[in-house]
Amino acid sequence: MKIMIASDIHGAAGFCEKMLAAYDREQAEKLLLLGDILYHGPRNDLPEGYAPKEVLAMLNARKEEILCVRGNCDTEVDQMVLEFPILAEYCILYVGGRMIFATHGHVFHEKHLPMLKQGDILLHGHTHVPVCRETDRYLYVNPGSVSIPKEESWRGYMTLEDGLFTWKDLHGAVKQEYCIS
Repeated sequence: MKIMIASDIHGAAGFCEKMLAAYDREQAEKLLLLGDILYHGPRNDLPEGYAPKEVLAMLNARKEEILCVRGNCDTEVDQMVLEFPILAEYCILYVGGRMIFATHGHVFHEKHLPMLKQGDILLHGHTHVPVCRETDRYLYVNPGSVSIPKEESWRGYMTLEDGLFTWKDLHGAVKQEYCIS
């Protein structure tokens, strides 16, 4: 199964549209969103093309294909307009015998780890910076941000297929790969 993983759309309609075009191009079976979908939050400037109502319409049209966890900018009010669940703090995936703990990153992160065993994977957004870092206990991966990249990174996403994480920009150019199997 191919999963596309993205985070931190922050209500940017044009970048959401590019992300969904990438999803179609990737021919993934599921889109895992790691939170911060509609609102930009008080620490970020308004992203280019800020139009949360357009974002929710685009995402609701694909509700059967989306898995989502709650970001620090996502609220019960957002859940009232989004037609897929967004309020879970985390979700668990298993790939090749390894657990992936997927969360936004504002509650569980490298300084406040969830219960991980040797070889598990911590997957979160929140920082807006793409990361792949292996520690002696776990692997930490982050897709970066769809709309507001930080630390001179790119607007992008990740895919996970057959044990291979691939980071790409919104145009589909491969930026990094990491095989977990």
